[in-house]
Amino acid sequence: MTTRTFELSGDYGSVPGIYREPTDGADRLVLLGHGGTANKEVEYIQFMARFLNEKGIATVVIDAPGHGERLDPSIEPGPDAFARMWHGGGGQEAVLADWRMTLDFIEAEYGARPTGWWGLSMGTMMGLPVSATDERIKVAQLGLMGTWGPNGESLRELAPKLTCPIRFLVQWDDEIVPRDACLELYDLIGSKRKTLHANPGLHSQVPLFEMRESAAYLDKRLG
Repeated sequence: MTTRTFELSGDYGSVPGIYREPTDGADRLVLLGHGGTANKEVEYIQFMARFLNEKGIATVVIDAPGHGERLDPSIEPGPDAFARMWHGGGGQEAVLADWRMTLDFIEAEYGARPTGWWGLSMGTMMGLPVSATDERIKVAQLGLMGTWGPNGESLRELAPKLTCPIRFLVQWDDEIVPRDACLELYDLIGSKRKTLHANPGLHSQVPLFEMRESAAYLDKRLG
């Protein structure tokens, strides 16, 4: 695959990102949202980029507000570090502005294409609002998140407005995001084309086959 790094300047500061596409080009695109306290180069995001590139789909990922190269060095590790990173970077307003600017940039550079979203945990905290408010998102893989956390109330309000096809993942023994909150969020999603996929295990123990199958789902729906 071909890899291009970029850095955009927006209302919430510099936004560094990585664009990847198969060497023979791609006529579809997936936006990748990394999890809380991670960054655009975390290993599972690289796995997903490869799984999707193998299916002829381009991908783009950016450092979320307050994460990666945008991390405030004054934030020390601790129980409240994630919430401070989220709010300190501008929260949901920054997420929406950053991703709209990023998608505008990618479309200007490579052309508009059918576009989807992939993101778990904080990737859903970002991806649900983006998918619910940007008509360019045609399908989304979400999960490991519920009506909980820094923007839980906003997720609750926006979920009924989410009408594109949705694949939603839950870890049944999730020790971070309460299972009931995840199921509540899934139930609130307005799409009539949604499926729930549950596996035993903790928050970070998502089976590899779920990652591969999520790529197959996006491939089918964007096709």
